Amino acid sequence: MAFLLSLLQQYGYWILFGGIFLEAVGLPIPSAPILITAGAAAHLGTLNPLSSLAIAVMAMLTGDLLLFLAGRYSGWAILGMVCRLSASPENCIFKSAESFYRRGKQVLLFSKFIPGMSLIATPLAGSLNMRLRDFLSLDSVGSLLYISAYFGTGYFFSHLVSSIIDGFSSLHHGLLLLLLAGFAIYLAHRIRQYRKLRLYRKGNRITVDELLQKMAQPDWQEKSQLIDVRSHGYYDPKAQRIQGSLRIEPNHVLEEMHRLPREKELYLYCT
Repeated sequence: MAFLLSLLQQYGYWILFGGIFLEAVGLPIPSAPILITAGAAAHLGTLNPLSSLAIAVMAMLTGDLLLFLAGRYSGWAILGMVCRLSASPENCIFKSAESFYRRGKQVLLFSKFIPGMSLIATPLAGSLNMRLRDFLSLDSVGSLLYISAYFGTGYFFSHLVSSIIDGFSSLHHGLLLLLLAGFAIYLAHRIRQYRKLRLYRKGNRITVDELLQKMAQPDWQEKSQLIDVRSHGYYDPKAQRIQGSLRIEPNHVLEEMHRLPREKELYLYCT
């Protein structure tokens, strides 16, 4: 505790901004202890409360904006990177997109309180073409709520901050063992999933030119069916679709299997 307060006294706002920014962009740096300690330092007069809150919100918004823009211009690529740690990356992306689609933009208000959700929700908002103005307004409120909760805890319970931080330190070895055990279980699960699903990893692909040649054949419609499986954000009522294609929501493939013609060759496309 004394070490963190000493650092805040010397470098103060730089540590506050840097720690929160690094967590916002996805690095495993917990901002909660920094915010709690900053709140205690503000109560003791080391930091200015309003300046600390403003800098913390600015740091989180800056990191979130970078992920939002990355999602906007890279599409699902950055979500694939985030979800790569999942046992099923495709399912991670689709489930996250469906959750965001179902709950709407308001997910940004509470996503920061759920570990991992903010890292997915922020680039997902950009990938789903959410308006920048709406994102900034909702993310600002969500960031302020999150930062105020931890900063306020440190400010109003500054006498307990030492015990809280010391508690984090005393749990260090136990948390390390749990982390190693969790990693071992995760690795075993990934190996099992890989061996189980390896037969489905190779799918037949066709180029655009090859598809155009097939579509030019007279019997194309009798023998083949083109299916649009674009997910939320890449398909809306105004989206253009290849003529003759069948729209299937990728999150509901199993429920819509009955619509697929069994006697035809199926060609799936997405963005």
